[in-house]
Amino acid sequence: MVRLGDYMTVNNFIPSIWSAKLLASLRKDQVFTQAGVMNRDYTGEIAGQGSVVKINSIGPVTIRPYVKNTAIVAPETLTDAQTSLTVDQANYFNFEVDDVDIAQQTPKIMTGAMAQAAADLTDVAEICLADMLYDGVPAGNKIGTDSDAGAIVPSTTAGDTAYDYLVDLSQKLTEAKCPKAGRWVIIPPWFTSQLVKDDRFTNMAASGSGEALRNGIVSKVAGFDVLESLNVPVVTSEGKDNSEIIAGHSMAASFAEQIRKVEAYRPQDSFSDAVKGLHLFGAKVVRPTCLALLTARAVA
Repeated sequence: MVRLGDYMTVNNFIPSIWSAKLLASLRKDQVFTQAGVMNRDYTGEIAGQGSVVKINSIGPVTIRPYVKNTAIVAPETLTDAQTSLTVDQANYFNFEVDDVDIAQQTPKIMTGAMAQAAADLTDVAEICLADMLYDGVPAGNKIGTDSDAGAIVPSTTAGDTAYDYLVDLSQKLTEAKCPKAGRWVIIPPWFTSQLVKDDRFTNMAASGSGEALRNGIVSKVAGFDVLESLNVPVVTSEGKDNSEIIAGHSMAASFAEQIRKVEAYRPQDSFSDAVKGLHLFGAKVVRPTCLALLTARAVA
């Protein structure tokens, strides 16, 4: 027998548990904002919307040749640089489930609704952070442009295939002194379709790994964890859609998020249980040279 009280969100609601579940669901669906793509070194320092986290970095250290029996120079004073990560994004959900619907549903529909809220919050954050990474790529690390003639159209024959352009992206990062271990590239589905037709991509022995290392992973090739996402930025130029394929390393950008509030309540004007939640996040590109970009267009 189903009793209404068994499903009452307000009666059985523990905010800390629901916040943890919501955050876990968020991270399960993340591609651009997951750990390994962006570092999360400063998540614990969020106090609320508008919080500013100071990020310090050490400048280069001078390397000098050592000459035996010769005094070394006095120690240099380290230089530092500071940038700020501002938690300037806040999104919320607020939904209700009518008591009649609760009484007639055997599954705990509130749990499903919370999972959907997490997925939708994730999608909003992913789009925002993908655009931030796109804007942060330095000019020297870009391949192709958004003009009709400048966008790359990968071939299905040897020489300039989708795989070949991943190799070119890897070269850009290497020349920028980006660490090789931990590199990623995020591609749209149409680019995946071209890659899987290439034996160099589908050969798991050559790729080095067939494991699902991260959310959305397709494979590991050309030095990258290759991730797939529907939120790859698209720029429409001259009537054509260009996919902005971003590659990089987790040291390139910092991401901080928090489920600030999750509250259950009984709306005054209805017989229902309602839940509202607040998701805060912010991000900052701190090492732009560890990002690279391929502007590509699918064959019409």
